[in-house]
Amino acid sequence: MIVTRFAPSPTGYLHIGGLRTALYNYLYARANNGKFLLRIEDTDLKRNSEEATQAIKEAFAWCKLDHDGEVTYQSKRFDLYKEYVKKLLEEGKAYKCYMSKDELEELRASQEARKERPKYDNRYRDFTGTPPAGIEPVIRIKAPLSGEIVIHDGIKGEVKFKVEDILDDFIIARSDGTPTYNFTVVIDDALMGVTDVIRGDDHLSNTPKQIVLYEALGFKVPKFYHVAMINGEDGKKLSKRHGATDVMEYKKMGYLPEALLNFLVRLGWSHGDDEIFTIEDMLKYFNPNDINKSSSTYNAQKLDWLNSHYIKTLPYERLAHDMLEFGVDFKALVKGELLLNSLRERSKTLIEMANSANAIINAPKSYDEKAWAKFINENSKEILAKFAQILDRDLDAKSYEELTNKFLEQNGLKLKDLAQALRIALTGSSVSPSIFEVLEVVGSSETKNRIQNLLKEEK
Repeated sequence: MIVTRFAPSPTGYLHIGGLRTALYNYLYARANNGKFLLRIEDTDLKRNSEEATQAIKEAFAWCKLDHDGEVTYQSKRFDLYKEYVKKLLEEGKAYKCYMSKDELEELRASQEARKERPKYDNRYRDFTGTPPAGIEPVIRIKAPLSGEIVIHDGIKGEVKFKVEDILDDFIIARSDGTPTYNFTVVIDDALMGVTDVIRGDDHLSNTPKQIVLYEALGFKVPKFYHVAMINGEDGKKLSKRHGATDVMEYKKMGYLPEALLNFLVRLGWSHGDDEIFTIEDMLKYFNPNDINKSSSTYNAQKLDWLNSHYIKTLPYERLAHDMLEFGVDFKALVKGELLLNSLRERSKTLIEMANSANAIINAPKSYDEKAWAKFINENSKEILAKFAQILDRDLDAKSYEELTNKFLEQNGLKLKDLAQALRIALTGSSVSPSIFEVLEVVGSSETKNRIQNLLKEEK
């Protein structure tokens, strides 16, 4: 059985690069009837944030990335890690190092002066003497001294590391007894039964160390897939200014989870020339072996395009529910479904839809100055006043169109002579959905009121 995991540290927000990694792990497990696990790597007790942990859970719930079983917290497993440190010490695969901070700094300085790679010199590897007084030891693993470590990566192919270029007897437990990142990851992945590790390629340099630990502990080494980073449109590493913000900020900005996941799955993976992928499509086609080796580029316009696609195509009930978060209750409106369906064709985000809806639902308190200057004059005011006189009952959009065309014909006018001035009266701006659909939503009595309000306005 394929078992994958997502293992964030709760020291900051979950950004979209992390969400993409979670999505890839989720898809691979679900598509193969496997398990997808969530582990919170909260061993850094000083930097942990309960708020960040909560944000990770909220993001998973919003995107409907359900995980199997309970969430695992590393902070609750310290006794377990100590047992494995003890085991390695007893087996002679790890040892206590009493090197002081000053000695370590002195060693590094001399190595740098000789232009050598700074690394521990193994002075306590086979130490049998009396330990120096007053120093709490760290625990180091006995790493190989020569040879190669080969990773058969599902994305990058065969990756070789020369031991002397990358390894030394690295620390697995600090002097205060707390375990290090690489040590806890290996124990947890092994004990949780993780078979496939899909993660960012910034972890590639950790992998040789982790393989050393898997072998020392007698655990099976999982399959690794190291995913290239997401870059901003300027080619630099994705940062907050590009869009690497809290996943839940995308919700607040009016993006749909379907759009965000569709956007992220395509940042590094493709299936032919397809652009639109429902979660069902992703489950059908996704394979981590097909992830691109090269970095992908964040494209804000593509995200907007995908979001507008899902706004146009998701069911009314679903969008009406999501719009409640933005203060618009379409179901409470007499013509709510008509209004939403009119707005969905022209909205890139749910915030845009909310702003447009409010502009139609509520009588304008002010008018767009440019639109007023261009379309409102004595002639257009006279036309509006005449039009208001024929509004004696509520109609549907088609009937409003017929009534308007009859009015224009009788007065020797064209639609352009009325439409923009009427839009401004109804919404405060010259931009709206079909004027006839707006009339149906607003109704004749309220339309007359809004025309009267405009006619009273002095500019």
